Amino acid sequence: MKRTAEKVLSIISAVFTLLGIIGFFVFAAFINVALSDGSLRSEMEAQLLEADPTIGTEDVAIMIDMIKTFADFSWLFVIVLVISFIATIVGIIFIWNNKNPKLAGTMFILAGLFTFVLSPTSILLYIAGILCFTRKAPLTDETTFVENQYDDTLRPL
Repeated sequence: MKRTAEKVLSIISAVFTLLGIIGFFVFAAFINVALSDGSLRSEMEAQLLEADPTIGTEDVAIMIDMIKTFADFSWLFVIVLVISFIATIVGIIFIWNNKNPKLAGTMFILAGLFTFVLSPTSILLYIAGILCFTRKAPLTDETTFVENQYDDTLRPL
């Protein structure tokens, strides 16, 4: 049985997941470098103070700490997306030659849960997982025609 739909959906979601990993990695690395460099941090503080004169230095420090906390959580997102990417790749391997579609469906749904519940990537993975569970191979038992030995006349019961 061809599993083209599952393959296409899972490959598209793997590409999106990889782009998400790269995006969160670059964001977290950029923020960590920007906040660890003293001149960039002081420039950012000066820009925040100039933007709104009612903001105090304590408020700017709180904003910078919130940005740093979000960058730290971005590393957690990277780890979760890597787990999802690995589960998607395992699912693709098991669906490729129709080896084990039930395990592939389980991996796709698990990967969908790791890519955040209602993101477009997770929706693609949910659809691929459901297709793995619901699509059955067509029946190979072909009906054989028996010759009519009574020549369309009345026959005994």
